[in-house]
Amino acid sequence: MSHRITNFDELNTGALRGKALTIAESAYAAIDTDAAIRAKISFEGMTLVVDGRSYDLSWFRRIRVIGFGKVSCAAAMTIESLLRGHITSGVVIDVRPGVCDVIEIAQGTHPKPSPENLAVSKRVVDMAQDSDERDLVIVIVSGGGSSLLCWPAEECTLSMRLYDDLLKTGATIEEMNTVRKHISDVKGGGLAKMLHPATVVGLVFCDVPGDHFEEVASGATYMDKTTVDDARAVLEKYHLSDYAVHETPKDQKFFERVHNVPIVSNSTALDAMEKKASELGFSVVRVGSDLFDTPPQLIERLFTPLKGKTAVIGAGEPSLTITHKGGKGGRCQYIALQALERVRDNEILVAFASDGIDNTEAAGAIADPAVRNNAEKQGFSIADRLADYDTYAFFEKAGGLVFTGKTDANVSDLFLLLRA
Repeated sequence: MSHRITNFDELNTGALRGKALTIAESAYAAIDTDAAIRAKISFEGMTLVVDGRSYDLSWFRRIRVIGFGKVSCAAAMTIESLLRGHITSGVVIDVRPGVCDVIEIAQGTHPKPSPENLAVSKRVVDMAQDSDERDLVIVIVSGGGSSLLCWPAEECTLSMRLYDDLLKTGATIEEMNTVRKHISDVKGGGLAKMLHPATVVGLVFCDVPGDHFEEVASGATYMDKTTVDDARAVLEKYHLSDYAVHETPKDQKFFERVHNVPIVSNSTALDAMEKKASELGFSVVRVGSDLFDTPPQLIERLFTPLKGKTAVIGAGEPSLTITHKGGKGGRCQYIALQALERVRDNEILVAFASDGIDNTEAAGAIADPAVRNNAEKQGFSIADRLADYDTYAFFEKAGGLVFTGKTDANVSDLFLLLRA
């Protein structure tokens, strides 16, 4: 049997582990990019149907594709296969390379912009500004797009500094995106303005906790609800200066022919996890899809004082403030390590990144008594590893790392606590 968790068999050393891994795999299956697009899009004759809305392709002079984010490569391949022979041109930027017949797939950097990102962003901007009312432009919007698509050059420079500045403060992704929108010409509806008067179909893969599709990649195809004063307030809150901010497009005409379609979010993954856990006989408790808690707060939510055969599930982006340079690891591994002292003999916690990359080649980690026992035998100190942010090496030796490879999906981090 093929598994989305590549080391499933190695990790599956007991009944509770097997069930936890099966529930985690159901989440990955639910957010599969190719399947999610095909569930929303159909094409027959010359009629393209996207989420119930029909487009007569014979009317359009050009069909173009623009994409940015960690889903762009896989999504572009699926779209090109669905519309083979009808796409005129396209360019997408992802963190991984790929090849299409017509759509150019460029590789960029994340979480910080780079000269490569800027060069591809210029090609996106040139294509957008060349659009007219006889163009249909499909825009793939996904997590990571805020870094991958940056324009003009000043924005890329400021974004690199902003990432470092806000990482030290524990600022939320909404706060970071509020500032990003107001230092950019493409974010906060800027791309929609450039594409006007073309017909735009935005395919949005949400990685922002709480199903805030308009925040994904800083809302390049949505009218921005924040103002330049909101951006200034964030900068003042965190005592940041030397950021030149400006207002985002507010004229409704730029958005009248833009149709943004939600494709997947972390709620999609949680729904699948709940269904699978119920099938396996667990009572399910959902603690939220918008968890920005600190690791201790998140662990308190997950370890709810409920009795019986229970699955506690949640999703979000834990607020982990990095105070100094440390070892190797990511948010999910940190959550798992902090939970390790708390798990009982009848419990297992799995924390995993939906994109398969928890700031390392691992997607996340398992916390259960078996991992704890292995760590104790080797004399590992959980407190020391947490203090040094050195979680990958801990789980690498004690066992428990979860591997999937890059999933070509991205809907935030996911959390599961199973109690037998």
